[in-house]
Amino acid sequence: MESDRPIFIVGCPRSGTTLLQLMTHAHHRIAIPPETRFMVTAYQRRLHFGDLEDPARRRELAEWVVNRRQSRFHELGLDGEKVIEEIVEGPPTLGSALGTVLRAYAARHGRPRWGDKRPSYFQHVEVLLRLFPDAQFVHLIRDGRDCVASLKEMPWYNGTVYSAVAAWAEAIDFARHGAPKLPAGSYHELRYEDLTSAPEAQLRRLCEFLGEDYDPAMCEPQRVADIAVPERKTWHSRTHDEVTTARTGSWRDRLDPWEVSLCESVLGERLQAYGYELSGAPRTDAARMVAYERTAAKRKLARVKRVAFDRLIRLREPNPLGARLTSAQIVLAGVPQPRTEPVSVNG
Repeated sequence: MESDRPIFIVGCPRSGTTLLQLMTHAHHRIAIPPETRFMVTAYQRRLHFGDLEDPARRRELAEWVVNRRQSRFHELGLDGEKVIEEIVEGPPTLGSALGTVLRAYAARHGRPRWGDKRPSYFQHVEVLLRLFPDAQFVHLIRDGRDCVASLKEMPWYNGTVYSAVAAWAEAIDFARHGAPKLPAGSYHELRYEDLTSAPEAQLRRLCEFLGEDYDPAMCEPQRVADIAVPERKTWHSRTHDEVTTARTGSWRDRLDPWEVSLCESVLGERLQAYGYELSGAPRTDAARMVAYERTAAKRKLARVKRVAFDRLIRLREPNPLGARLTSAQIVLAGVPQPRTEPVSVNG
């Protein structure tokens, strides 16, 4: 039986997740849309939508997803009214409603498998598993120094170098400590440097994990860039070109010496664990290390508060959350299946 499990691509921002999205989207059975912005927000607002057994509440949720500009639904090229009706007529769970949007995007491209890509999803894997208990996660890892160098150049990034370093540390710590706790067969990681230098070999391994046959079109992601990357995202202009290793190690020209020292002082052990060589930069000074520790502590506190608040909200959930769209989701939800009548043979 061919797999219908949803696929989520995660990683530190600027680690190459858009490239991987396009490679995956190029597969003839898989569709991964541009980044959506409704998944985690809808989960956090789940009490507001109320009892989804009520079709009127499902309609309210559906209209919120479709009509809210921040959701980026308008970039999916879907018929909003049709999607709203599909959600209203679908299973009464939050995961089902949100998954219906992704499934509709896949159907638009004639693909049976669907998923989503957003780098920060690595912070919300537990949430995604509550929504999609059969989900598969693909984590793309890139040299943290290249991620930091790229992040600080982005027009949308309003953080500091310290927060960029902390973001990469969090992504790697999830890979090393969080991922091993995930259900078997639900997590796969690969390095950006390996993906760009030997794409076919890495994509074959990815397809094996996903339970799919390898599709050679995956090695030509530029062919689907016009479809799956919004024009406004000018910082993704290189996705229209052939796969290249040109940006690997570009941190050497893009980071100031003190930034290299900070990265290697904070991330050195993590970098080496993933096969990245250190430059031998001197250890960062105490003042900058303190500034980083303060930033990391604030991020950790915000994360602890978010998790604690979520635990309280769970006590008031009116419905189960898990999607009931795929074969495994239906089984896990305990939905009764039609009995197959035995075929009688006249002797």
